[in-house]
Amino acid sequence: MLAFLVSAIRLGMAFLYGSTGETITEKSGHLNLGTPGVMCVGASCGCFAEYLYLSKVGIYASPVLAILIAVIATFVGSAIMGLLFSFLTVTLRANQNVTGLALTTLGVGISDFMIAKTGPAYSRATKYFTASLPFSDDLGWFGELFFSHGILIYLAIAIALISSFVLSKTRVGLNLRAVGENPATADAAGINVSLYRYLATCIGCGISGLGGLTFIMDYLNGNWEYCIDAIGWLSIALVIFTVWKPNLAILGSIVFGALYIASSYITGVGFAGKELFKMLPYIVTIIVLIFTSIRDKKENQPPAHLGLAYFREER
Repeated sequence: MLAFLVSAIRLGMAFLYGSTGETITEKSGHLNLGTPGVMCVGASCGCFAEYLYLSKVGIYASPVLAILIAVIATFVGSAIMGLLFSFLTVTLRANQNVTGLALTTLGVGISDFMIAKTGPAYSRATKYFTASLPFSDDLGWFGELFFSHGILIYLAIAIALISSFVLSKTRVGLNLRAVGENPATADAAGINVSLYRYLATCIGCGISGLGGLTFIMDYLNGNWEYCIDAIGWLSIALVIFTVWKPNLAILGSIVFGALYIASSYITGVGFAGKELFKMLPYIVTIIVLIFTSIRDKKENQPPAHLGLAYFREER
């Protein structure tokens, strides 16, 4: 059970990055279905930067620099994908759903190309990302459960809490939510709708991309064995599951992680049975979506202008 919970937390934090980033994006009125592709590009950029750094310094690599370079490269690469999405949907007013799906296809292709160029060389850096806190072994099961994780795990929780505070307690968050709810009114109040959507989407994509890096470097220990885009789709589902609240996504991500890996800890159900277990996060999300729709509470609903382009001339 302890090993199961530890794995659920490690995998769940990859979902948390994607969910937090997508929540920030959706609060501006952008529905970015390109999150899976963004996470793929983020992971490949981080791994590629890590490969370049390690190939230059070898055994003299600094753990702090190794982590920092990968995180920055991941954030920048993912933010560029967000910039592309914003240019197409805000400036050119393209359909957000179609653009997002195209971004996913593009991101998966880019990541396959970049990883093919580096191979598994970056896997040497996983020891920097999975290093636990020095006192975790002295606290028994409690230390293993809460303090045996790598830096990216705690960073995900910190970003989610900060995002929740900014969205609910600051003027920037209020303006961002106003843009997502009613951009015409926000524009009339002097809020730059296009700027907020650009920034929210780029920052949100940058955060989402860190989920891909966490999945590869922390959960898979540097082995690019599975499709990251599946993690991206679950991250979008997690946004709905946690009713657009990053603080609730911390617990929700662990639940999703537990449901996703439950099949690996259950015997006697066969391959088909294990695949059915992997459907549980989606089924739970559908149930939550139906339940929140029936209750129709304003704070549990998506932004009113989500997925719709804003034409200032129609104001």
